Amino acid sequence: MAGKKSSAEKRYAQSEVRRLHNKAIKSTCRTYAKQFVEAVHANDQKIAEEKLKNLVKELDSARSKGVLTRNAVSRKKSRMMKLYNVSFSVAK
Repeated sequence: MAGKKSSAEKRYAQSEVRRLHNKAIKSTCRTYAKQFVEAVHANDQKIAEEKLKNLVKELDSARSKGVLTRNAVSRKKSRMMKLYNVSFSVAK
């Protein structure tokens, strides 16, 4: 018969599962951000717009899950929108 697990051991196991889950979500956000920046540097507006939509969706999802804070998500979205608008402005 298995021995009992202490509450500290259980808490550690739970936090480890959450840490790995959060790490995966953050990694996905960073990947989408990198793909968006690459599309902007390649001057491909259509692909950049698609990547920006994916990035915003992923950031909002991370916020709703509590992985990222509201201010962090707002800051990242603002910077990416600004990059998109400056890169593909009509005045260019």
